[in-house]
Amino acid sequence: MFIQTESTPNPATLKFLPGQTVLEMGTADFPTADGASVSPLATRIFAVNGVTGVFFGTDFVTVTKDAGVEWDHIKPALLGAIMEHFQSGQPVMGAGAQAASGHADHDGPDSDVVGQIKELLDTRVRPAVAQDGGDITFHGFDRGVVYLHMQGACAGCPSSTLTLKMGIENLLRHYIPEVTEVRPVAV
Repeated sequence: MFIQTESTPNPATLKFLPGQTVLEMGTADFPTADGASVSPLATRIFAVNGVTGVFFGTDFVTVTKDAGVEWDHIKPALLGAIMEHFQSGQPVMGAGAQAASGHADHDGPDSDVVGQIKELLDTRVRPAVAQDGGDITFHGFDRGVVYLHMQGACAGCPSSTLTLKMGIENLLRHYIPEVTEVRPVAV
C-alpha cells in the first residue's frame, strides 16, 4: 500500500491519500481526541503524539498537529497508523457511527435562498476546499448573513479568513443578492 501526502494551505495540517475510499459519502471531523472513539482509524491517528485533529473525506485523511511538533517527527508514525488500519480490515467508522452529510437543515421563509446557497457551496466551494483537505458546510442564514462551519485543513488555517471573505462571500453575493456577509462558526 502506498500512501501519498500533500501539503495544505494550513501549515499545521497535512493531507494523506491512501489510494482507496476512506468514507463512502460525507465527512467526519474529529477536532479533538474526545470524540474519536467512534472511529478506529481516528483513534489510531490520535495515538500518535502531537496530533490535535483528524478529518476524513471520501478519499483522504487530513491530520492537524500541535504547533510545537515537526512533521518530520510524526509523519512516519502517521503513515504507519493509516497503513496498519487499512490492512487490518477494520472499518473507518465504528458500528452505529455515521459520517456527516454536511449542511445544517433550514426551514422558514428563506428556504429558497438557503437552497441556492447550499447548491453553490456544493458545486463551487466544497470540491475546491476538499482538494485542500477540508470542508465548509452551511450552518445558518439570518438577515443576509451566511454562517459556515469550517472543518479539516480549513479550521484554523491562516488563509481561511481570506478564503471566506474574498472568495466565498464574493461568490455568494454575486449570485444571491440577499447575501450580504459570510461568517465562520465554531460548532
